[in-house]
Amino acid sequence: MEFVHIPVLLQEVLDGLDIKPDGIYIDGTVGGAGHSKEIAKRLSEKGLLIGLDRDPDAVAVATERLKGMPAKVFHCNYDEMGNILSKLGINAVDGILMDLGVSSHQLDTGSRGFSYHVDAPLDMRMSQTGFSAEELVNTWSEEEISRILFTYGEEKFARSIARKIVEARAEKPIKTTLELAELVKSGVPQKVRREKNPCKKTFQAIRIAVNGEFEHLERGLDAAFDSLKPGGRLAVITFHSLEDRIVKKKFAAWCRGCICPPDFPQCVCGRKPEGSLVNRKPLTASVNELADNNRSRSAKLRVIERR
Repeated sequence: MEFVHIPVLLQEVLDGLDIKPDGIYIDGTVGGAGHSKEIAKRLSEKGLLIGLDRDPDAVAVATERLKGMPAKVFHCNYDEMGNILSKLGINAVDGILMDLGVSSHQLDTGSRGFSYHVDAPLDMRMSQTGFSAEELVNTWSEEEISRILFTYGEEKFARSIARKIVEARAEKPIKTTLELAELVKSGVPQKVRREKNPCKKTFQAIRIAVNGEFEHLERGLDAAFDSLKPGGRLAVITFHSLEDRIVKKKFAAWCRGCICPPDFPQCVCGRKPEGSLVNRKPLTASVNELADNNRSRSAKLRVIERR
């Protein structure tokens, strides 16, 4: 199986996790094992890398690529990491990586239905099971479709695109990616179509809704932070502002101490920060990495250490 995975912000991730040879680490989105392999290389026989992924293709590839290394791979979502650790008899770990969003393999495999450049069944399921993009566009109400396009895609033409979708499906079901792409184009002004392909935001929004990405992210961040040892680190790579906002907000809450009203003469809540930021601002790709991997252009890395 061809599964190309160029790990984004690799050196920054390795530095941020501060890897210990005998430590235990989780890659919550193992993908093609790009990050995982480099983490596992730095571990001794006493160390362990635990790779998780909801995509069975990724699990198969990562299992093969990590063979012979101190690593185990499991087919599950990262918000289930607590269950995996319990099964392994592990109480806490030294570091966790969560590389969010859709993988290069998923985008480049046209049949998976993530790309608006290739004609394919309208799927977009990371797990390859359950509710699909085809079901969403053909069964959700115009109001619901408009809402997710605006909320998850920040699409200002959400209403007109949703209207085009509902009008088209009244004639016949929408079944392919290019059918949807043409409807998106018909729902935006001609000026917008001339400037750039207008499909990105709509496809992003539908993908997020189909896979419940933000719900899994909220739970996954909590599961990850709860799984860290004191001094353990959580590194999260985001690719768009919406998911980065969720991560930033969670990190800020964990780093917050006293929450007493400002007019109180002294603290009575007794709240102490649970974590501290390793970098005050998110790290982004270097000029060299941008030249080698265009998909790193929107990546942001945030790292927090548990106290």
